[in-house]
Amino acid sequence: MTILGLESSCDETSVSILRDGKILSNLISSQHFHKKYGGVVPELSSRAHLQIIAPLFKEALTVADIDKKEIDLIAATAGPGLVGALLVGLNFGKALAYSLDKPFVAVNHIEGHIYSGFLMDEKPEFPYLALAVSGGHTLLLLIEDDLNITKLGSTIDDAAGEAFDKVAKMIGLGYPGGPKVEEYSERGDRSAIKFPVAKLKTEYDFSFSGLKTAVLRYIQKEYPNIENIQEADKSDIAASFQDAVVRALRKNVEKAINNFEVKSISLVGGVAANKAIGNMFSELSKKYNKKLIIPDTEFCGDNAAMIAYRGGKLFENNIISDLTANTYPALPKNVFKSL
Repeated sequence: MTILGLESSCDETSVSILRDGKILSNLISSQHFHKKYGGVVPELSSRAHLQIIAPLFKEALTVADIDKKEIDLIAATAGPGLVGALLVGLNFGKALAYSLDKPFVAVNHIEGHIYSGFLMDEKPEFPYLALAVSGGHTLLLLIEDDLNITKLGSTIDDAAGEAFDKVAKMIGLGYPGGPKVEEYSERGDRSAIKFPVAKLKTEYDFSFSGLKTAVLRYIQKEYPNIENIQEADKSDIAASFQDAVVRALRKNVEKAINNFEVKSISLVGGVAANKAIGNMFSELSKKYNKKLIIPDTEFCGDNAAMIAYRGGKLFENNIISDLTANTYPALPKNVFKSL
Protein backbone atom coordinates (compact mmCIF):
# COMPACT_ATOMS: atom_id res chain seq x y z
CA MET A 1 0.00 0.00 0.00
CA THR A 2 1.21 3.49 -0.88
CA ILE A 3 0.23 6.14 1.69
CA LEU A 4 0.47 9.91 1.39
CA GLY A 5 0.92 11.77 4.69
CA LEU A 6 0.31 15.49 5.23
CA GLU A 7 1.33 17.50 8.30
CA SER A 8 0.65 21.23 8.88
CA SER A 9 -0.23 21.59 12.56
CA CYS A 10 2.13 24.45 13.40
CA ASP A 11 5.15 25.90 11.59
CA GLU A 12 6.33 22.92 9.53
CA THR A 13 4.73 21.85 6.28
CA SER A 14 5.51 18.22 5.59
CA VAL A 15 4.58 15.74 2.89
CA SER A 16 5.61 12.09 3.01
CA ILE A 17 5.00 8.97 0.98
CA LEU A 18 5.26 5.49 2.50
CA ARG A 19 5.02 2.25 0.59
CA ASP A 20 4.55 -0.93 2.62
CA GLY A 21 6.16 0.76 5.61
CA LYS A 22 9.17 2.05 3.67
CA ILE A 23 9.69 5.82 3.47
CA LEU A 24 9.94 6.87 -0.16
CA SER A 25 9.99 10.58 0.66
CA ASN A 26 9.63 12.77 3.72
CA LEU A 27 9.93 16.47 2.95
CA ILE A 28 9.76 19.16 5.63
CA SER A 29 9.57 22.91 5.02
CA SER A 30 10.19 24.91 8.21
CA GLN A 31 9.00 28.49 8.72
CA HIS A 32 12.14 30.07 10.15
CA PHE A 33 10.79 33.61 9.73
CA HIS A 34 8.85 33.30 13.03
CA LYS A 35 12.12 33.80 14.95
CA LYS A 36 11.95 37.57 14.57
CA TYR A 37 8.54 37.59 16.28
CA GLY A 38 9.67 35.47 19.22
CA GLY A 39 7.07 32.78 18.50
CA VAL A 40 4.76 31.36 15.85
CA VAL A 41 2.31 33.88 14.36
CA PRO A 42 -0.78 31.79 13.44
CA GLU A 43 -1.95 33.87 10.46
CA LEU A 44 1.51 33.99 8.91
CA SER A 45 1.91 30.28 9.50
CA SER A 46 -1.33 29.52 7.63
CA ARG A 47 -0.29 31.64 4.66
CA ALA A 48 3.09 29.96 4.47
CA HIS A 49 1.46 26.50 4.47
CA LEU A 50 -0.81 27.61 1.61
CA GLN A 51 2.15 28.73 -0.47
CA ILE A 52 4.27 25.62 -0.05
CA ILE A 53 1.98 22.60 0.27
CA ALA A 54 1.19 22.07 -3.43
CA PRO A 55 4.80 22.40 -4.66
CA LEU A 56 5.99 20.25 -1.74
CA PHE A 57 3.49 17.56 -2.73
CA LYS A 58 4.80 17.57 -6.31
CA GLU A 59 8.37 17.37 -5.05
CA ALA A 60 7.48 14.45 -2.77
CA LEU A 61 6.10 12.56 -5.77
CA THR A 62 9.30 13.27 -7.70
CA VAL A 63 11.56 12.12 -4.85
CA ALA A 64 9.44 8.98 -4.38
CA ASP A 65 9.43 8.45 -8.16
CA ILE A 66 5.72 7.70 -8.32
CA ASP A 67 2.63 9.14 -9.98
CA LYS A 68 -0.15 10.52 -7.80
CA LYS A 69 -2.49 7.86 -9.21
CA GLU A 70 -0.39 5.23 -7.41
CA ILE A 71 -1.42 6.63 -4.01
CA ASP A 72 -3.78 4.21 -2.23
CA LEU A 73 -4.54 6.18 0.95
CA ILE A 74 -4.29 9.80 2.09
CA ALA A 75 -3.71 10.70 5.74
CA ALA A 76 -3.61 14.25 7.12
CA THR A 77 -3.26 15.79 10.58
CA ALA A 78 -6.59 17.04 11.96
CA GLY A 79 -5.31 18.29 15.34
CA PRO A 80 -4.31 19.37 17.84
CA GLY A 81 -2.58 22.47 16.55
CA LEU A 82 -3.22 25.90 15.05
CA VAL A 83 -6.63 25.75 13.36
CA GLY A 84 -5.69 27.86 10.34
CA ALA A 85 -2.54 25.84 9.75
CA LEU A 86 -4.35 22.52 10.22
CA LEU A 87 -7.05 23.50 7.72
CA VAL A 88 -4.47 23.84 4.95
CA GLY A 89 -3.14 20.29 5.20
CA LEU A 90 -6.47 18.69 6.07
CA ASN A 91 -8.38 20.32 3.21
CA PHE A 92 -5.56 19.66 0.75
CA GLY A 93 -5.73 16.00 1.73
CA LYS A 94 -9.51 15.82 1.48
CA ALA A 95 -9.52 17.51 -1.92
CA LEU A 96 -6.87 15.11 -3.18
CA ALA A 97 -8.76 12.11 -1.81
CA TYR A 98 -11.91 13.30 -3.58
CA SER A 99 -10.19 13.95 -6.90
CA LEU A 100 -8.34 10.62 -6.88
CA ASP A 101 -11.28 8.70 -5.38
CA LYS A 102 -9.08 7.35 -2.60
CA PRO A 103 -9.86 6.71 1.10
CA PHE A 104 -8.98 9.44 3.58
CA VAL A 105 -7.95 9.24 7.24
CA ALA A 106 -7.82 12.22 9.62
CA VAL A 107 -4.95 11.59 12.07
CA ASN A 108 -4.40 12.84 15.59
CA HIS A 109 -1.04 14.62 15.67
CA ILE A 110 -0.10 13.18 19.08
CA GLU A 111 -0.87 9.66 17.90
CA GLY A 112 1.49 10.29 15.01
CA HIS A 113 4.26 11.09 17.47
CA ILE A 114 3.42 8.10 19.67
CA TYR A 115 3.89 5.69 16.77
CA SER A 116 6.85 7.50 15.18
CA GLY A 117 9.15 4.90 16.72
CA PHE A 118 7.83 2.40 14.19
CA LEU A 119 9.56 4.38 11.44
CA MET A 120 12.90 3.21 12.85
CA ASP A 121 14.66 -0.04 11.98
CA GLU A 122 14.44 -1.01 15.66
CA LYS A 123 10.76 -0.74 16.58
CA PRO A 124 8.84 -0.68 19.88
CA GLU A 125 7.38 -3.92 21.18
CA PHE A 126 3.88 -3.93 22.66
CA PRO A 127 3.06 -3.11 25.35
CA TYR A 128 5.25 -0.06 25.74
CA LEU A 129 5.44 3.25 27.57
CA ALA A 130 5.72 6.44 25.55
CA LEU A 131 6.57 9.87 26.85
CA ALA A 132 5.41 12.48 24.35
CA VAL A 133 7.17 15.78 25.03
CA SER A 134 6.67 18.84 22.85
CA GLY A 135 6.00 22.55 22.97
CA GLY A 136 2.31 21.94 23.50
CA HIS A 137 2.06 18.60 25.28
CA THR A 138 3.66 16.40 27.92
CA LEU A 139 1.95 13.00 28.05
CA LEU A 140 2.87 9.66 29.60
CA LEU A 141 1.05 6.86 27.81
CA LEU A 142 0.70 3.09 27.93
CA ILE A 143 0.34 1.64 24.41
CA GLU A 144 -0.95 -1.93 24.32
CA ASP A 145 -1.53 -2.24 20.58
CA ASP A 146 -2.53 -0.14 17.56
CA LEU A 147 -5.86 0.88 19.06
CA ASN A 148 -5.46 0.70 22.83
CA ILE A 149 -3.76 3.74 24.31
CA THR A 150 -4.14 4.68 27.98
CA LYS A 151 -3.19 8.11 29.27
CA LEU A 152 -1.35 7.65 32.54
CA GLY A 153 -0.56 11.31 33.06
CA SER A 154 -0.19 14.71 31.45
CA THR A 155 0.86 18.22 32.37
CA ILE A 156 -1.66 20.15 34.44
CA ASP A 157 -0.29 23.48 33.21
CA ASP A 158 2.68 24.27 30.95
CA ALA A 159 4.14 21.64 28.66
CA ALA A 160 7.84 20.90 29.10
CA GLY A 161 8.67 22.37 25.69
CA GLU A 162 6.73 25.53 26.49
CA ALA A 163 8.70 25.91 29.74
CA PHE A 164 11.96 25.57 27.78
CA ASP A 165 10.89 28.37 25.44
CA LYS A 166 9.80 30.68 28.26
CA VAL A 167 12.97 30.18 30.31
CA ALA A 168 15.04 30.81 27.19
CA LYS A 169 13.22 34.10 26.75
CA MET A 170 13.81 35.04 30.42
CA ILE A 171 17.58 34.79 30.03
CA GLY A 172 17.68 36.26 26.54
CA LEU A 173 18.44 33.19 24.46
CA GLY A 174 15.85 33.85 21.76
CA TYR A 175 13.38 31.60 19.93
CA PRO A 176 13.06 28.67 19.54
CA GLY A 177 14.22 28.25 23.10
CA GLY A 178 14.56 24.49 23.53
CA PRO A 179 17.71 24.01 21.44
CA LYS A 180 19.26 27.17 22.94
CA VAL A 181 18.67 26.02 26.53
CA GLU A 182 20.21 22.65 25.68
CA GLU A 183 23.21 24.35 24.05
CA TYR A 184 23.85 26.58 27.07
CA SER A 185 23.25 23.68 29.47
CA GLU A 186 26.20 21.81 28.02
CA ARG A 187 28.48 24.62 29.27
CA GLY A 188 26.75 25.08 32.64
CA ASP A 189 26.69 23.44 36.07
CA ARG A 190 23.39 21.62 36.59
CA SER A 191 23.92 21.60 40.36
CA ALA A 192 24.51 25.36 40.56
CA ILE A 193 20.86 26.11 41.45
CA LYS A 194 18.41 23.62 42.97
CA PHE A 195 15.16 24.37 41.18
CA PRO A 196 12.10 22.47 42.47
CA VAL A 197 10.20 19.52 41.03
CA ALA A 198 6.45 19.81 41.60
CA LYS A 199 4.81 17.34 43.99
CA LEU A 200 1.32 16.45 42.80
CA LYS A 201 -1.45 14.34 44.31
CA THR A 202 -1.98 12.54 41.01
CA GLU A 203 0.55 9.77 40.43
CA TYR A 204 1.71 10.39 36.86
CA ASP A 205 0.88 14.03 36.10
CA PHE A 206 3.42 16.77 35.50
CA SER A 207 3.60 20.48 36.33
CA PHE A 208 6.17 22.94 35.03
CA SER A 209 4.51 26.25 35.87
CA GLY A 210 6.05 26.35 39.36
CA LEU A 211 9.48 25.54 37.96
CA LYS A 212 9.16 28.33 35.41
CA THR A 213 8.15 30.75 38.19
CA ALA A 214 11.08 29.62 40.35
CA VAL A 215 13.47 30.44 37.53
CA LEU A 216 11.86 33.86 37.09
CA ARG A 217 12.07 34.64 40.83
CA TYR A 218 15.72 33.59 40.90
CA ILE A 219 16.56 35.87 37.98
CA GLN A 220 14.66 38.79 39.51
CA LYS A 221 16.49 38.34 42.81
CA GLU A 222 20.01 37.75 41.51
CA TYR A 223 19.92 39.96 38.41
CA PRO A 224 17.64 42.99 38.91
CA ASN A 225 19.19 44.37 35.74
CA ILE A 226 18.95 41.47 33.29
CA GLU A 227 21.52 43.13 31.04
CA ASN A 228 24.18 42.38 33.66
CA ILE A 229 23.73 38.62 33.46
CA GLN A 230 26.88 36.92 32.20
CA GLU A 231 27.04 34.08 29.68
CA ALA A 232 28.35 31.70 32.35
CA ASP A 233 25.38 32.56 34.59
CA LYS A 234 22.97 31.93 31.72
CA SER A 235 24.58 28.53 31.25
CA ASP A 236 24.18 27.62 34.93
CA ILE A 237 20.52 28.71 34.93
CA ALA A 238 19.85 26.75 31.74
CA ALA A 239 21.61 23.63 33.05
CA SER A 240 19.87 23.78 36.45
CA PHE A 241 16.47 24.33 34.84
CA GLN A 242 16.98 21.48 32.36
CA ASP A 243 18.07 19.19 35.19
CA ALA A 244 14.83 19.94 37.07
CA VAL A 245 12.80 19.05 33.97
CA VAL A 246 14.72 15.79 33.54
CA ARG A 247 14.17 14.90 37.21
CA ALA A 248 10.43 15.60 36.92
CA LEU A 249 10.09 13.46 33.81
CA ARG A 250 12.23 10.64 35.19
CA LYS A 251 10.26 10.41 38.44
CA ASN A 252 7.01 9.56 36.68
CA VAL A 253 8.46 7.42 33.90
CA GLU A 254 10.38 5.28 36.39
CA LYS A 255 7.28 4.91 38.53
CA ALA A 256 5.31 3.71 35.50
CA ILE A 257 8.03 1.22 34.53
CA ASN A 258 7.76 -0.29 38.00
CA ASN A 259 3.96 -0.39 37.95
CA PHE A 260 3.26 -1.73 34.46
CA GLU A 261 4.57 -4.73 32.57
CA VAL A 262 6.08 -3.24 29.42
CA LYS A 263 8.64 -4.48 26.90
CA SER A 264 9.76 -1.11 25.56
CA ILE A 265 10.01 2.55 26.46
CA SER A 266 9.88 5.31 23.85
CA LEU A 267 10.61 9.03 23.93
CA VAL A 268 8.81 10.99 21.21
CA GLY A 269 7.92 14.55 20.22
CA GLY A 270 10.01 17.61 19.46
CA VAL A 271 11.70 17.70 22.87
CA ALA A 272 12.78 14.07 22.39
CA ALA A 273 15.75 15.51 20.50
CA ASN A 274 17.06 16.87 23.83
CA LYS A 275 20.20 14.88 24.74
CA ALA A 276 19.78 15.14 28.51
CA ILE A 277 16.25 13.71 28.36
CA GLY A 278 17.43 11.05 25.90
CA ASN A 279 20.29 10.09 28.23
CA MET A 280 17.84 9.78 31.10
CA PHE A 281 15.75 7.34 29.02
CA SER A 282 18.87 5.41 28.11
CA GLU A 283 19.73 5.04 31.80
CA LEU A 284 16.22 3.76 32.59
CA SER A 285 16.39 1.35 29.65
CA LYS A 286 19.60 -0.19 30.98
CA LYS A 287 18.49 -0.17 34.61
CA TYR A 288 15.23 -2.02 33.91
CA ASN A 289 16.32 -3.97 30.82
CA LYS A 290 13.70 -2.40 28.56
CA LYS A 291 14.01 -1.89 24.83
CA LEU A 292 14.56 1.80 24.09
CA ILE A 293 13.18 3.56 21.03
CA ILE A 294 13.92 7.23 20.35
CA PRO A 295 13.18 8.31 16.76
CA ASP A 296 15.86 10.00 14.70
CA THR A 297 15.84 13.79 14.99
CA GLU A 298 13.99 14.10 11.66
CA PHE A 299 11.08 12.16 13.15
CA CYS A 300 11.09 13.77 16.62
CA GLY A 301 9.78 17.04 15.24
CA ASP A 302 6.61 17.47 13.21
CA ASN A 303 6.75 15.31 10.08
CA ALA A 304 4.34 13.67 7.67
CA ALA A 305 5.94 10.22 7.74
CA MET A 306 4.52 9.57 11.21
CA ILE A 307 1.10 10.77 10.01
CA ALA A 308 1.24 8.42 7.02
CA TYR A 309 2.26 5.50 9.25
CA ARG A 310 -0.49 6.14 11.79
CA GLY A 311 -3.04 6.68 9.03
CA GLY A 312 -2.11 3.31 7.55
CA LYS A 313 -2.60 1.53 10.88
CA LEU A 314 -6.00 3.16 11.38
CA PHE A 315 -7.01 2.11 7.87
CA GLU A 316 -5.90 -1.47 8.56
CA ASN A 317 -8.28 -1.42 11.53
CA ASN A 318 -11.16 -0.16 9.35
CA ILE A 319 -11.04 3.39 10.69
CA ILE A 320 -11.69 5.72 7.77
CA SER A 321 -12.74 9.38 7.82
CA ASP A 322 -15.31 11.01 5.59
CA LEU A 323 -14.73 14.31 3.86
CA THR A 324 -16.57 16.26 6.56
CA ALA A 325 -13.70 15.62 9.00
CA ASN A 326 -12.76 18.87 10.73
CA THR A 327 -9.83 20.27 12.66
CA TYR A 328 -9.54 20.50 16.44
CA PRO A 329 -7.09 22.87 18.19
CA ALA A 330 -6.89 20.99 21.51
CA LEU A 331 -6.44 17.33 22.33
CA PRO A 332 -9.94 15.80 22.69
CA LYS A 333 -10.59 14.57 26.24
CA ASN A 334 -11.79 11.15 25.10
CA VAL A 335 -9.08 10.44 22.51
CA PHE A 336 -7.18 8.20 24.97
CA LYS A 337 -8.48 5.87 27.64
CA SER A 338 -8.10 7.06 31.21
CA LEU A 339 -6.26 5.08 33.85
